[in-house]
Amino acid sequence: MRVRDLGFVYVCNLKEAVTATALLPLAARAEEVSSSKTAVGGERITLKGGLQFPKASFGLQVYGDDTAERLTQMAIEVGYRNFFASVLAGNQKGFARGVQKSGVPREELFICGSVVSNLVQDFEDAYLTTKKGCAKNLEAFAEGGITELDMIMLDYPAKDCETIRGQWKAFEEMLAAGQTKSLAVSNFSPEQLDCIFADPDATPPVLNQLPYSLKSYDDKAVRENGRRGIVVQAWGPLGSGSLGIGASKLAEEIGQKYGKSAAQVALRWILQTGATFTTQSKNKDHLKEDLQIFDFSLADEEVLQLSDMSTSLAGRLSAVADVAVPVGGAVGGALLISAVLDSLDAKSDAKPTGSAVKKATLPEPEKQKKKSEDEDEDEDDGAL
Repeated sequence: MRVRDLGFVYVCNLKEAVTATALLPLAARAEEVSSSKTAVGGERITLKGGLQFPKASFGLQVYGDDTAERLTQMAIEVGYRNFFASVLAGNQKGFARGVQKSGVPREELFICGSVVSNLVQDFEDAYLTTKKGCAKNLEAFAEGGITELDMIMLDYPAKDCETIRGQWKAFEEMLAAGQTKSLAVSNFSPEQLDCIFADPDATPPVLNQLPYSLKSYDDKAVRENGRRGIVVQAWGPLGSGSLGIGASKLAEEIGQKYGKSAAQVALRWILQTGATFTTQSKNKDHLKEDLQIFDFSLADEEVLQLSDMSTSLAGRLSAVADVAVPVGGAVGGALLISAVLDSLDAKSDAKPTGSAVKKATLPEPEKQKKKSEDEDEDEDDGAL
């Protein structure tokens, strides 16, 4: 079975993100497969404002510019037309070079950058820090030959509404200057989104990138964002390395019906619950596999089965979140929760063969945030 791993994890409001208990009403029924499946990069969704947004995105991880350039060219060759190049990865220049060398016209690609400015004290600090981040973001892309973005993403909300509005003012200025075509956020709760919407003259975000998978399924995520005209993009779409034994088994069983892998079923489930996703891999075959999900649809009952399996996992997540976060912090807590759930699944599903439960251990601090570019080529899934 294909094994996947999240490149690295950044988490805000961890407990809120993983403690959903209700079943998500289907945001997208098992429709006839769209004719857009023939488009390079798969189906598109229309964002508020009219931009066409490919549902599958390639997200660059923490590796050097040369590796970023090579993997970007590989992803474009495979068929990806949507790219998330986070400032946290530090390789936007290499990504831009890869785009330039690919030979694919810029207008065929959707490119999203990001700014991090959450550790600020007040409105003015938030505004100036974010404005500086916007400028650095553009400089990095420009060094590789990209001078305009389709989207800029605010990677984390600041501490309160006042500071969030300071962040957003800088973003709106970037939009007004024609340096980006749309604005997005990441890891924003509904309450934090409303800090922006409280201003009737504010330009609303069109996308919110969240942890969303069979393992971290929040039934409110798509619904609450959708009410505000915002599309959800899943990071860590394959569950930070594991969907859990129960969910993996169910996805594998369903996949056999369609000739698809458990990973493809998990990604298709994301689309049919109304979200999109960003993924990554150094493995060309895995990148191809992640795009081969637009030629089939899950039945409604299959989507419900997978959602029900996910909500049962979420219930157990809430039970360990209070312990995991204080012990390991947000990032370490997320990884510890994943390990604990895998242990619980192994204990309940596996045949007793001695010790079915592996001790959950926290990664070293530096490894909590990123993976070395020298690690296993088969490890993939997720984005910043």
